[in-house]
Amino acid sequence: MNHQSRKVLQVIEPQSVMEGAGVRLKRSIATRKLDNIDPFLLFDHFGSNNPDDYIKGFPMHPHRGIETVTYMIEGVVNHKDSIGNSGSIGAGDVQWMTSGSGIMHAEMPQPQKGEMKGFQLWVNLPAKLKMMKPRYQNITSEQISEIRREDGVNIRVIAGEVNGVHGPVTDIVADPTYLDVTIPPDGSFSHPVKRGHAVFAYVFEGEGIFGANSEEQEKIISQPRLAVFGDGDYIKAIAAINPVRFLLVSGKPLNESITRYGPFVMNTQEEIEQALADLRNGTFVKN
Repeated sequence: MNHQSRKVLQVIEPQSVMEGAGVRLKRSIATRKLDNIDPFLLFDHFGSNNPDDYIKGFPMHPHRGIETVTYMIEGVVNHKDSIGNSGSIGAGDVQWMTSGSGIMHAEMPQPQKGEMKGFQLWVNLPAKLKMMKPRYQNITSEQISEIRREDGVNIRVIAGEVNGVHGPVTDIVADPTYLDVTIPPDGSFSHPVKRGHAVFAYVFEGEGIFGANSEEQEKIISQPRLAVFGDGDYIKAIAAINPVRFLLVSGKPLNESITRYGPFVMNTQEEIEQALADLRNGTFVKN
């Protein structure tokens, strides 16, 4: 059987945006250039050594119809919500929140020395689960399996599976893979991805060569950039002179209509209007 490497179809330069109460972000998905990569609806990268860029945070705000995935590289974010959860997400930690029928939550970065760095991904929920009960999967850095290969390649497995090592995030509809991969100079990495699944890589340190085996189809991608892949059986990445670190994310498309309004993502305009009415009437949080 001839396995096909996935080509890079599109390279996205993040847009600078201001969100929350005044947090500077680099946004790659949910922009004019790239609305979504079904089932992924938004991808933000926050990184700064200036607390003024992030300290105002994200005060209490609503979500419905999606899952939000927060992965911290450096720094600490405190969170709390309308159903009694609270805690902190620190370096290397992941929070996979399913907003479902509706949740109000706040995410407030804490002042510190050094850099605040992390990512937020939004994953769509299918129509039949849009109004499911909200839930969290809070994963500490120690719970995330790390594969250190002899050739120097390092892989943190947040969701999905690499060489029999499974990530701690489970029972997610999109059947996602979420890997944090570091390749040293002259190193390479390949990973199988189910045909039909959407895949992107986000390069946030160094630069790498991504794509197929022929020179015409390979692309050198420097940080910070997001690469969207076409269909195939696996993705391949190579580090040449410089090392590269990137997130590799894949998932099963829903192929359903998407209607979004700020923090709400539903299937119809009527459902968006219902979410807004629930917010006005104090009936937004169902559980």
